[in-house]
Amino acid sequence: MRVLVTDGMDAGAIAQLRGDGFEVVEQFYEPDQLGAALREFDIVVIRSATKIKEPQIDAAKGSQLKLIIRAGVGVDNIAVKYAESAGIKVMNTPRASSNAVAELAIALLFACARSLSVAGHTMREQKWEKKAYSKGFELQGKTMGVVGYGRIGRLIGEKAQALGMNVLSSVHRNKPEGCEGETMHFVSMDELISQSDVIALSAPAGDKPLVDAESIAKMKDGVVIINTSRGSNIDEAALLDALNSGKVKAAGLDVWMDEKNPNWELASHPAVSCAPHIGAGTKEAQKRIGAELVDIIESFK
Repeated sequence: MRVLVTDGMDAGAIAQLRGDGFEVVEQFYEPDQLGAALREFDIVVIRSATKIKEPQIDAAKGSQLKLIIRAGVGVDNIAVKYAESAGIKVMNTPRASSNAVAELAIALLFACARSLSVAGHTMREQKWEKKAYSKGFELQGKTMGVVGYGRIGRLIGEKAQALGMNVLSSVHRNKPEGCEGETMHFVSMDELISQSDVIALSAPAGDKPLVDAESIAKMKDGVVIINTSRGSNIDEAALLDALNSGKVKAAGLDVWMDEKNPNWELASHPAVSCAPHIGAGTKEAQKRIGAELVDIIESFK
């Protein structure tokens, strides 16, 4: 069986697949070339850079392609239902990167609490601005609202509680059991928005942003917003306005509306701590993702 890996994969996992008899080709294709290329493979493994939408699926229909695997959690870069209607199965690796993403969310929160991003930048400019950046806040005793309490959201909530924070979440279906306690409660979305000192987004992309001008208006003055989910969950223009007005004290962002050309004005705002979508970017997570990919591919065989 031939496997195309478009966005990289753990070297150990690739070696294992080749040792087990799979032909693995590592090659990125531009969108207009991808569909035709897919016809030559049984399985394709992608991350966030590659998008397999209707045009690529149309080009691959009727070929040997039978499986698309997203090496990660979100599958919004794949036209899942369209692929499956064409007889192409779609799978992901939902467990492997959860802890890495949750740890990054907490790292961004610490950076926001102590202005580490801008303070570090001024130090590299050989400026000693201790007074300007000695106005941080502590996390202990604060309330974090986690929007989306799946694998990643629950880990974010657990880590926040370990830091002495109280956690709120809003779940409309599939409410996880064993989470609620003295420092964790499920509430309505309106309660979460209005009562949280920090709002962490850990939900799939929806039809509209979770954070927009309307929802920001209902938040506490000085709220902190963390997004390690999907860029489309935030109206970036509304967030920038709120940062400029002081309504939002700080934001920690790992994901963007346009990840090839992000909102540079937002990314360079002094109250923003940010990263270029590195949530799953740890060596441990990549090894776990690789192992999960191997299991999926060998089971498919």
